[in-house]
Amino acid sequence: MTDTTARVALVTGGSGGIGRAVVERLARDGIAVGVHYAGNRARADEAVAAIIEAGGRATAIGGDVADEHAMADAFDTVEREFGGIDVVVNTAGIMVLSPIATLDLDDLDRIHRTNVRGTFVVSQQAARRVRRGGAVVNFSTSITRLRPPAYGAYAASKAAVESMTLVLARELRGKDITVNAVAPGPTATPLFFQGKDQAAIDDLAEATPLERLGTPEDIAEAVAFLAGPARWINGQVLYANGGLA
Repeated sequence: MTDTTARVALVTGGSGGIGRAVVERLARDGIAVGVHYAGNRARADEAVAAIIEAGGRATAIGGDVADEHAMADAFDTVEREFGGIDVVVNTAGIMVLSPIATLDLDDLDRIHRTNVRGTFVVSQQAARRVRRGGAVVNFSTSITRLRPPAYGAYAASKAAVESMTLVLARELRGKDITVNAVAPGPTATPLFFQGKDQAAIDDLAEATPLERLGTPEDIAEAVAFLAGPARWINGQVLYANGGLA
């Protein structure tokens, strides 16, 4: 018989990078985890196997976050497997760097499909399905404060995420569900390293008062805080960036 008392999470983009750290961190808190992936089933299966080996519960779910039917199916799968959903974490996202003047508009559409529409679609399902006492955690970026050149399209997409996060927190009045966003700073993931030379990486690491890049585990701790004990934090953007901004 399905256990309906344990907490359950669905993490989009949970197969790698920050998402992988998040699913493992939530599993350590005793949360059953749906590990979502977009195209790499093998990486999701690896994450699931690691959680199960450590004594947790997890299952892999595929699908395009921007496809409302695929995401409805993903939520259905997690509910069937674990009895409900208490936590939804949107880590799925893409980044293309280019000056605004030269950005390929097809890349703009791809960024917004995943980062904006994808977050909206998943948040819509979360608003309908997350149980009382639950939490929704979306992902923004500290780039919305730093505003460096070449990040225009990415920053715009994440500013949209912040706005919909704060609106949804107010729309869920009376349901005892918190809605917040985490805004990482420079974090050592494949997405961060993409397109950067070593000098640029070193400069960003030294820019923080802690003089290092963040790790996926650093960001996962912020998510676990918002997903669990942080019941009086709602409608906020938490900047997890080592004091960079």
